[in-house]
Amino acid sequence: MSDLIIAACDGAAKKNPGPAAWAWVVADSEGRPQRWEAGPLGHSTNNVAELTALAELLEATDPAIALEVRMDSQYAMNAVSKWIAAWKRNGWLTASKKPVANKELVVRIDALLQGRDVTFRHVAAHRVDGDHLNAIADVAASDAATTQEPAGTAHGALAVPEPRPERMTSGAEARPRKAAAGRTAGGKGRSGGAGPVIKAKFPGRCHCQKPYGAGEKITKNAHGWGHVECRDA
Repeated sequence: MSDLIIAACDGAAKKNPGPAAWAWVVADSEGRPQRWEAGPLGHSTNNVAELTALAELLEATDPAIALEVRMDSQYAMNAVSKWIAAWKRNGWLTASKKPVANKELVVRIDALLQGRDVTFRHVAAHRVDGDHLNAIADVAASDAATTQEPAGTAHGALAVPEPRPERMTSGAEARPRKAAAGRTAGGKGRSGGAGPVIKAKFPGRCHCQKPYGAGEKITKNAHGWGHVECRDA
């Protein structure tokens, strides 16, 4: 039996929030995909999908074997490995004294991590030179979000999803646009503190490493412009 499980997980939400789903893929110690699963979440957010994907992966793997988890969501990864300690000390309040978003999922994952040897590895999303397992999980989550049907080897699938070239970008294309958020109605650019919720004029990328589209609601946070639900993370 291998002494290491290599896996990737991803979540997807169309329109964010919108039809959402989670997915994970497990490989052998050489990185060859062995099994995968994806499940629908109905109408939800990208962050809920990302956290659910991690929780489902942890529940589907042997806790006695070391696990390497590859994720493109810094929000989900940091929530359960970095920010959670401060949240616990603060009575599950953020630095801005607001309730921690998606607390139930974070608590669920924290319990699943106890006593396990789990290493998180952040990988870039949607890159032609990116992680193959993450690309598989990305496609599986996206498909499940669209169909709202469960899928995977446990449901009779004979092969893992193939990464789609049209979803990939080069390193230069993956960089966020500086003008992604546009300007507020008052014509002012970015300033300190949380800003109003506006509609993005151009596509961009949140600090959780997931993109947002033109017309999608965004707001300013300590890291710049991004998803409304990531504001207090």
